[in-house]
Amino acid sequence: MIDFNILEGELENAIMLDENYKRENNAKFRAVEQRVATYDEFRDIVKASHLRPLDKNEKIADPKISQKNVIWNVAASKTEGEMLFFNESKRSKKHFTEK
Repeated sequence: MIDFNILEGELENAIMLDENYKRENNAKFRAVEQRVATYDEFRDIVKASHLRPLDKNEKIADPKISQKNVIWNVAASKTEGEMLFFNESKRSKKHFTEK
């Protein structure tokens, strides 16, 4: 007796594998047409073939996190011309208590 649920699952899996193969194969042809310089670039294009561009309405950030509170560049200060370097910040902090 044929179990149609198993058969349907196998068919869906085969379709998914076929779509993945076609997508990666197309990415390989695009990478060759772009004449990438290294194999690593070629491999990265193929690995990223499942990604798609964002739509206008899609946002990258998590709405739960406020973007105003995120420090993107910790070395830059708010005033122009003043910059804090990583090593200087370590020197200015005291790592021990004075007695």
